Amino acid sequence: MKEQRRQLIKSMGFLSGLGISMVAATLIGLAMGYYLDRWLGTNPWMTLIFLCFGVVAGFRNVYILTDRELKRQQAESSSEGDSKK
Repeated sequence: MKEQRRQLIKSMGFLSGLGISMVAATLIGLAMGYYLDRWLGTNPWMTLIFLCFGVVAGFRNVYILTDRELKRQQAESSSEGDSKK
């Protein structure tokens, strides 16, 4: 039971990290584009371009973090299988 609870908390932490990573990348891209538009007077083009960059960066972060977590889980399960033999 304790192991299941620990696994649940670890999964919830991972999922919240994914959400934060996606939102942070999008907001950073939006802010950069907004301030570049104000500085260069190119409304709304820089905002749109950098918003798209932020969304792409967010999805890239989600992909990288998910891939890393899957590899960690596979290594963990294979090491548990080896120790049971």
